Amino acid sequence: MIKFLFKGLLRDRSRSLLPIIVVALGVMITVFLQAYMSGVLGDSIESSANFSTGQVKVMTRAYNENRTQLPNDLAIVNADKLTNSLRKQYPNMTFTERIQFGGLLDVPDSHGETRVQGNVMGIAIDMLHSDANIKRMDLKKNLVQGTFPMKAGDVMITDELFQKMNLKLGDVVTLISSSMYGEMAMYNFHVSGTLHFGINTLDRGTMFADINDVRAALNMENACGEILGYINGENYDDGNAKAISASFNKQNESDTDQFTPVMLPLSEMDGMSFFVAYAENMQFVIVSIFIIAMAIVLWNAGLIGALRRYGEFGLRLAIGESKKEIYMTLIGEALLIGIVGSIIGSILGLLISWYMQVVGINVGEMMKDTTMMLPTIMRAHISTTSFYIGFVPGIFSTVLGAMLAGIGIYKRQTANLFKELEN
Repeated sequence: MIKFLFKGLLRDRSRSLLPIIVVALGVMITVFLQAYMSGVLGDSIESSANFSTGQVKVMTRAYNENRTQLPNDLAIVNADKLTNSLRKQYPNMTFTERIQFGGLLDVPDSHGETRVQGNVMGIAIDMLHSDANIKRMDLKKNLVQGTFPMKAGDVMITDELFQKMNLKLGDVVTLISSSMYGEMAMYNFHVSGTLHFGINTLDRGTMFADINDVRAALNMENACGEILGYINGENYDDGNAKAISASFNKQNESDTDQFTPVMLPLSEMDGMSFFVAYAENMQFVIVSIFIIAMAIVLWNAGLIGALRRYGEFGLRLAIGESKKEIYMTLIGEALLIGIVGSIIGSILGLLISWYMQVVGINVGEMMKDTTMMLPTIMRAHISTTSFYIGFVPGIFSTVLGAMLAGIGIYKRQTANLFKELEN
């Protein structure tokens, strides 16, 4: 029966060509949008994880309650002990210590007097002993001039701040901040290089320093504000991150000690819950829209085709076929059209998505004033879902359109069909 229907569609292209084109175009757009949105939203989540939140983050309970203020006086002490414990407990994860801080950056003149000052937001990572954090934050592509820190006391600042303060590479700058014990802290650095991100919040005034230098500057020996965790080789998975956080917090429950470590998943930090939920539900929204739109188009196409085929239906009724059998063959034809159109559309959509995954679209100029942590090159991401998601609207909408159009067969009187056959 399937072979018979397939031959019929090949021989009468007026019945199959337009629906296949409609299905292929709809599936192509569905596959591309799924891959593109998956890439853009996924990269945005990963950018936030790499720069500020981690896939999971460990802090003290008191630090967590005030984390928007970056309260380093509530930092984790004996950080190396906790970090080593986390690495043993979760061997498939990478943990890295980090300190975020704020302060003033003072530039002295030739007499040692203040020439210019500027507000600065600092991020302290391990930059001298390993380049893992530099690679994870993809800082090399943002290097404008100079080098990354090569010795103790080197610091990098954003190029915008560098130009604003009229600095030269190698100049001495003084960080004025608050130590872990609430005292005023002053520490000299040498500017080794500059960075540009294309993100206004970062470019306005950010410095990157080795974590050991910042520990010395802020009197935070063997302490850190946060320990960020990343699952090796995997993008952010909210369910997995929540399960890891829940198991860790269950082992470290305490109602009395404010310095008890707690772990939070990315979705529970910095208002990321809506963004993660939006990314997870976007595929459902895209598929739903195209199922409805394509079903309406194919319904109308089916109605037009059914009107043209009333003579055929009359002949088939004359030789003994029932209305149910005719109706089921229409659905069978629609199923074949949906499969063929979905295969063609999926191939085209995957090809376009592959190109966008490799090349991407540079939107750096459009986003130069943005305050969001978004990648400047928008890329698609082909996942397992991309290979089958197009078949959902492709087949479902085609069959639904045929079912709606075929209802007209039951509404027509058999006598009228015979009469149309005679005409």
